[in-house]
Amino acid sequence: MHHSEPTAVRKGGGRVTDDIDARDVVGVLDTLHRLSALGVVATAHGSAVAPPVHVPRPDSSWLRIREDLLDRGATVAYATWTEWLPAVLTTPRLKPLLGRDWNRYADTHDPAVRCRFAASRLLIKYTAAAALGIGPEDIDIAYRLGGRPYLRGLDQVEVGLTHTGELMAVGISRMGRIGLDAERADRRFDLGLMRSQMCTPAEVAELDALPEDQQAACVLRLWTLKEAYTKALGQGMRLAFTEFGFNLALGGLRTPDGAAALGDEWAFATHPVLGRYLISAACHDAGLDPAGDTSVGTMLDRRLLTAMTRPGDQSPVVDI
Repeated sequence: MHHSEPTAVRKGGGRVTDDIDARDVVGVLDTLHRLSALGVVATAHGSAVAPPVHVPRPDSSWLRIREDLLDRGATVAYATWTEWLPAVLTTPRLKPLLGRDWNRYADTHDPAVRCRFAASRLLIKYTAAAALGIGPEDIDIAYRLGGRPYLRGLDQVEVGLTHTGELMAVGISRMGRIGLDAERADRRFDLGLMRSQMCTPAEVAELDALPEDQQAACVLRLWTLKEAYTKALGQGMRLAFTEFGFNLALGGLRTPDGAAALGDEWAFATHPVLGRYLISAACHDAGLDPAGDTSVGTMLDRRLLTAMTRPGDQSPVVDI
């Protein structure tokens, strides 16, 4: 099964639809709250993914982003692309801000797709700039095989990106890999199909003890957590969702039979945002000190910093 979308189901008359299990946002969020399934699982190292921060405009306060990266080693920012649309349409600096992504932006014909792409790249740049204490023009986004973004010249910083509908979210981590996934809380899907293709035997056993409406809410959360984890690993569709699992309430990774799978190197979080979405995050702690200085002068490789800095100029200059 493709991880980013649930498999559509053919109903009577041959019509294909994913509108199978009617649920509402309030019911889903209420179920997850009652099951203590929303929040953060901290690692034994004492670090965890902080709750996502809403940044509706480039000129919003970025203080919490900076503080979260300093205090916890990772931070997540979110907004809707329509909130950032004025910045895309009005900034005279759009071309230098997009840098090497400008050609992709200019060559995209659909106006909504083009603006959403630009807004997500601006969110990455502004979030990274705020976290690292530099200007967004100095952030150079590049891409690994498979399309995962990274910050060129900042090898100690990992980036996670997710978007669904109008929502976009960016994660920045200096502890290790980070993955994000988001879904609408009222997303409709075939519960039986999702259970069989996505859940481990231990997860199925836990789900069986719940009413069906609560099962749907828990499967949605499990789906976003598994998406976030495989994105953090860079595995994508190569790692089957039935090969690892989670508790239905807050808990770390589990084997298919429900035993603890790993030690304390992973932190997971699921939070509701904007009253209608769930964002899940998976953050790896590679043993780096999250309390260290996150300014660009210490995060950049010293030789690269020298190469990027003009003689007599203390600020890094990136050719974008």
